[in-house]
Amino acid sequence: MKRHALTLPLLIVLAACGKSDPEPLPTPTATVAAPRNLVAADLDLATLGAKVVGPQGPQVETVLSAGNTEIGTMVSYVACPAEVIECVPGKMPEGTLYTYVHQVTLDDAERDEIKPTSGPEVVEAAPTLFRTTAKAHGFTGAIGYAKAEAEAALGAPEAITTTLDNGSLIWRVTEGGGWKPGSTITFWWQSTLPPAGPADNYLLEVDGNQSAARGPFPAEDKPVEGKKPR
Repeated sequence: MKRHALTLPLLIVLAACGKSDPEPLPTPTATVAAPRNLVAADLDLATLGAKVVGPQGPQVETVLSAGNTEIGTMVSYVACPAEVIECVPGKMPEGTLYTYVHQVTLDDAERDEIKPTSGPEVVEAAPTLFRTTAKAHGFTGAIGYAKAEAEAALGAPEAITTTLDNGSLIWRVTEGGGWKPGSTITFWWQSTLPPAGPADNYLLEVDGNQSAARGPFPAEDKPVEGKKPR
């Protein structure tokens, strides 16, 4: 018994000597979210119900201009689900999905110019895209466009890719023979938030021309005291 009593403190000292200082925890660093590709679904008008009636009526119409040149028009509206016959955001239950629809029509003018095919003047073709220029508040992940219209306007129903980039939505033309003048493509996306009113939060880029567009857009969902944000 005495031998055990004498060796126990020695074991404790040896164990203490064998311990090493804990490794310092890594310092967190901020990361920038990379653009994320989204699955684009076809527009199904049968899933849409009544439209939200805003200060400009059930739809917002805007002229798309680049400098002094009109390059097209956009007609936008927001719809409740199919079973809703009167879409009044203040009376809709929490969790209602609002579909934002944007019909973009190019003007009839041909703007194509003869471009060099070799030499230092050759540059990468300018992108053709439609996008939000602000974070799409309440975005559910549902997004797409009218694929029959894309086939008629671009030559391929799957000619458009959709991307979420830092909260903004981008519809980019990646296939086909170019957007035909006079043709229409309808873009759509869903949000859990109703429109706060028209805002200059959209942009069309085609043939090297950029035009800001005004359409319905949701406001940021600010948390109410005592209530968690959706």
